[in-house]
Amino acid sequence: MIHYILQTIAFQLLFLVVYDLFLKKETFFTWNRIYLLATPIISFLLPLFKIEAFRNAIPEQYLIQLPAVIVGGETAQKSIQLDAVTISETSTSLLTISEIVQIIWVLGMLVALTLFSVKVIKFYKLKQLGTLSKFENLKIIQLPNSKAAFSFFNTIFLGSDLSEKQKENILLHEKVHAKQKHTADLLFFEALRIICWFNPLVYVFQKKITELQEFIADSSVAKQQPRKTYYQNLLSQVFQTSDISFTNTFFNQSLIKKRIVMLQKSKSKKIFQLKYLLLIPVVCAMLFYTSCTNETDEVKEEANLVSNTGDSEVMTKINELSEAIMKKGNLTPEEEKALHFLATKAEPGDKVYNSVQEYLDETKGEPNVSVSKHESEATNADVPFAAIDKVPTFPGCEGLNNEEAKNCMSKKIQRFTQENFNIKVAEKANLTGKQKIYVQFKIDKNGNVADARARAPHSDLETEALRVVNTMPKMQPGEENGKKVNVLYSLPILFIVE
Repeated sequence: MIHYILQTIAFQLLFLVVYDLFLKKETFFTWNRIYLLATPIISFLLPLFKIEAFRNAIPEQYLIQLPAVIVGGETAQKSIQLDAVTISETSTSLLTISEIVQIIWVLGMLVALTLFSVKVIKFYKLKQLGTLSKFENLKIIQLPNSKAAFSFFNTIFLGSDLSEKQKENILLHEKVHAKQKHTADLLFFEALRIICWFNPLVYVFQKKITELQEFIADSSVAKQQPRKTYYQNLLSQVFQTSDISFTNTFFNQSLIKKRIVMLQKSKSKKIFQLKYLLLIPVVCAMLFYTSCTNETDEVKEEANLVSNTGDSEVMTKINELSEAIMKKGNLTPEEEKALHFLATKAEPGDKVYNSVQEYLDETKGEPNVSVSKHESEATNADVPFAAIDKVPTFPGCEGLNNEEAKNCMSKKIQRFTQENFNIKVAEKANLTGKQKIYVQFKIDKNGNVADARARAPHSDLETEALRVVNTMPKMQPGEENGKKVNVLYSLPILFIVE
């Protein structure tokens, strides 16, 4: 989430830089208005798009190879992937950083919404104080003892102390705001200010659109009277304004100079509209960035963990294969044969196959064909989980079929690990946050846990994980072709220290 917000702010900043450098001084007011309204929305949408063509265009060595959940071991492809175990230190639970950020964000929204409500109340109080009249399709509200002048949709507020000449110029100006629905633009940015109150660029966007709306209205009125006369009238006014940010204010002292400068500018040449084509490479660059970057800190953490343990390229591919098998669940007979073929150790005198597919093509229709002359010795090795006839059985899971026994064992091991894991190890090792532990172990032919190995960011976590796994009760061993065999398991543990 934080990565998404940072990307959005960066894109908005880039769009503002393009506007200030290339578009702000041009008189293409309608196009600039579309630009200022569209680019904030585009900034929110772009981080959500991932274009595979961009990702594939990058050489593979520049991409982060994401690790699988199953880690370590020469025969990790043979292990049974157990469901991840989450252990939380609930005895001393405090709010997590993400929860604190969410609370601050919601509180900020409430404050921003309160400020907006105050503006709305102030606006309606002014409306009640004034005297209503109509001019063409506009509502005119005269404010007593005031020289203010501003509009809200089709309602124009005029101070009673303004001269008739001033009122005439203001009406021409505010009619443009009403006709082009400029108030809707300001309300759009008011909504963004409430939701993204922490983003200063939203306020900059609103300021830019306010300036542009005045340029649009001035340009329209200047066509109906000499420009020199119009900006001389601007300079001669006694300024009094309103601080309601979603109204179009005629007397805005900070904008008067900019409005006069823009009135004196000659109309931009049409050839300069090509500047808007700059959006194409800018948007493409943003899409390129979002398509080729990792979104979550979790992915980075896992990548760092794997890189620190020195996994080879082959091991990485094995992990990927294991993860794919876990996601799919049940394998087809052909897939089981292919997996068995890869897991069987080659011996002198065995036939050499150039690919797994060549082996499958030759043995098609012969599901019991031997991969090797020495396959009869497979019962002395670790058996692939996809090929095993009967999985090991945890106490309490007896009398179930193979699939039910797998699920039962996974749940039993989850519960056993959660109940026996010593959460005080976090305090001893000064650990905080999310700690990931990967354990691989074997249920041997006698039903005992053997050859347990663990990998974690801290050695104390590895020691505790191994202690828990090695204290598991004796189980009924797995069987293949009626013979007891060794079966490997991979157990991921997520230890949350709050």
